[in-house]
Amino acid sequence: MEFNLQKLIAEGEGFIKLAGTSSSLEVVRERLFRRVTRYQFDVFDETHEPPVRSIVRVRDCTRAMRSILRAESDRMAGFSVTQALYDIANGKDRPDLQSGFYAELIHILMGMQGRGPGTAPSDIATPSLATGREAAELRSRELDRIWARVDYWMSRYEHGLLPSAIERRKKRKARICSALNVSDRDWNSWQWQVKNVVKRLDLLEKLVPLTDDEKENIAAALEAKLPFGVTPYYLSLMDDNCIGGDRTIRAQVFPPANYVREMSAHRGHREYAFDFMLEMDTSPIDLVVRRYPSIAILKPYNTCPQICVYCQRNWEIDTAMAPDALAPSKKINRAVEWIADHPAIHELLITGGDPFALKDSTIHNILEKVSKIESIDHIRLGSRTPVTIPMRITDSFVNMIKEFLVPGKRDVSLVTHFEHAYEVTPEAAEAITKFRNAGIPVYNQLVYTFFTSRRFESALLRKVLRRIGIEPYYAFNTKGKRETLDYIVPIARLLQEINEESRLLPGLTRTDEPVYNVPGLGKNYLRARHHRDLVSILPDGSRVYEFHPWDRSISGQKNYVGIDVPILSYLDRLEEIGEDISNYETIWYYY
Repeated sequence: MEFNLQKLIAEGEGFIKLAGTSSSLEVVRERLFRRVTRYQFDVFDETHEPPVRSIVRVRDCTRAMRSILRAESDRMAGFSVTQALYDIANGKDRPDLQSGFYAELIHILMGMQGRGPGTAPSDIATPSLATGREAAELRSRELDRIWARVDYWMSRYEHGLLPSAIERRKKRKARICSALNVSDRDWNSWQWQVKNVVKRLDLLEKLVPLTDDEKENIAAALEAKLPFGVTPYYLSLMDDNCIGGDRTIRAQVFPPANYVREMSAHRGHREYAFDFMLEMDTSPIDLVVRRYPSIAILKPYNTCPQICVYCQRNWEIDTAMAPDALAPSKKINRAVEWIADHPAIHELLITGGDPFALKDSTIHNILEKVSKIESIDHIRLGSRTPVTIPMRITDSFVNMIKEFLVPGKRDVSLVTHFEHAYEVTPEAAEAITKFRNAGIPVYNQLVYTFFTSRRFESALLRKVLRRIGIEPYYAFNTKGKRETLDYIVPIARLLQEINEESRLLPGLTRTDEPVYNVPGLGKNYLRARHHRDLVSILPDGSRVYEFHPWDRSISGQKNYVGIDVPILSYLDRLEEIGEDISNYETIWYYY
């Protein structure tokens, strides 16, 4: 569908005309607001009972438009949709309005009338007159049909436990080992993997085929001294074609041009430019972050064996496995003492950086200090090493961590970060099994990026993770950090995925919670509409949201206004990589 002014007028001619019936913008607001309310009455005035989808669509779209029409929304967004509608109705030229803007308004206008495109993969069609066993059999056949569709979608993506992927990676590993002149014994040593993290472009080119863009961007990142590093093991997961799962694998570590430009421009003050979560404002003492009453974060180590491009803490990391990344003992001791002085804190997340890149003895020393804090009844460990260096998870290492698991007194868990089913390998499964056999549960936090957002792509990840014993935990909407623009997905797409795709999986496979991290405040639960309001549509089609933080009852606490990426731009990118965007057409109706 083409989205332009003519299409907008065709879909909502009466609404547009109404916007031009007064010279007072406030009168226009009032008249449009009343017409929006009338749309809701109209859907119930039909002589026949309207479909549930129409009722829901009218409800959601009228709610969105009422919010957009508020004068307060204009102030928060710095842009007035009401003014734009007024100008359009009066024939005033508005060259600032782009296709993305028209697309949003067209879909809202259609939705307010109970119309609009789209059926979801989870739609079940059974004759309403059937009852009893007949109804059950019809429904069962429908469910078989739906799951066949799900199987088709998932079959488009490879996961790392498929025999074909395993065989391909064996050959890749052999080529890398040959190029590095390394034995299997050394390869399987996590210390060797850490010592041989690839940070040089010339060596990288010998180990995996790179595109011209990848070479150019990596060279620019290295020249600007941006954090970069890939483990030899993770390189063995890459294919030669840079499509499908391989595209996702590479996107984790090979920086795009926009990232390099933005990070380079702010290299001298990254902590001010890229600390999106305002950790500096929620750090009462060095190494500690606290946003919630009963949980805190301890960051004793601010580097990783492998640098994720979209990392929340990319502003803190200088390079992969920086030699001075471990905080001094005195600083760690002061942080632990501070936590002990705040007995409201009952759970502690030890992360970084990646603490599992430390020696066993160093981790043991930190855990021993933390375990002496009487109020701590849950230690959570954050690490991506099961994905990037699964050989790090040795029997002795797991047994050491198990020492601090005291049933009835203190729990210990691991939170890891698999992004794509293609990262799930037999080696990773073996590492996870060691934790589970030790009674240590493992959870996964997914960052929902463009490279994991195709239909049923993340649903497959959840399915494969459950197969190796990992429980889905959170699905994070990609943060609005301007250097990671290539990774950001509209909130509507994550909501669509949660409601139309993951819901078709068994309960324990789909239990992750979709959230948006509000800077300085923490998680905003996207599944609950009362936590946010759509307040505007900008000229490029970006949605503007007002997020209501969990602690909004605290006196003086302000809501957060965030700008999303345009849905139309996202769909255009999907089309560029070969997706049929008609399969995503219900995305417009998730707010």
